[in-house]
Amino acid sequence: MKQGRPAVTTRGELELVALELFAERGFDSTTVDDVAEAAGIGRRTFFRYFASKNDVVWGDFDAALEQFRSELAAIPADTPLMDGLREATIAFNALPEGAEHQHRVRMAMVLHTPALQAHSTLRYAGWRAVVAEHVARYRGQEPSDFGPQLLAHQCLASCVAAYEEWLSSPDAALPRLLDQAFRSLPGS
Repeated sequence: MKQGRPAVTTRGELELVALELFAERGFDSTTVDDVAEAAGIGRRTFFRYFASKNDVVWGDFDAALEQFRSELAAIPADTPLMDGLREATIAFNALPEGAEHQHRVRMAMVLHTPALQAHSTLRYAGWRAVVAEHVARYRGQEPSDFGPQLLAHQCLASCVAAYEEWLSSPDAALPRLLDQAFRSLPGS
């Protein structure tokens, strides 16, 4: 019987193992087989948790988007649009205690790994769609209308700029940067 690390049993544990390997070896140099072996699972088991290596970096983003959608829907109707978007976005990006290092590794990969850019574009589109839906509902428009789409793109650009600053400044507070970025948007 092979000794070593016990097999992972959850999606979150597998994600941690993969992120450690990606940080150590580089995303491009780490294969699904490498991750599965380090996690003590088979390749098929890996694919029960994640559809691809790219999906590991994004974690359970679909569930996070659904939570974000719910938080936006729960904003009282009399809350100014930009205040609600800012507060919900800061909450969406809140980190559990002790997760900052792992999130820095994750976001450095998302923002700076060329092999992840196409996948990230799809994820960004999902995030923008949630924002556009909220803006459209607030304004009585369609999510595909120019105004909701424009604001969704501006919100995403603000988030990316805040994350870039956060990654380059180890002492920076992400919530403060997100707040500052959103307050600089038109209509804030």
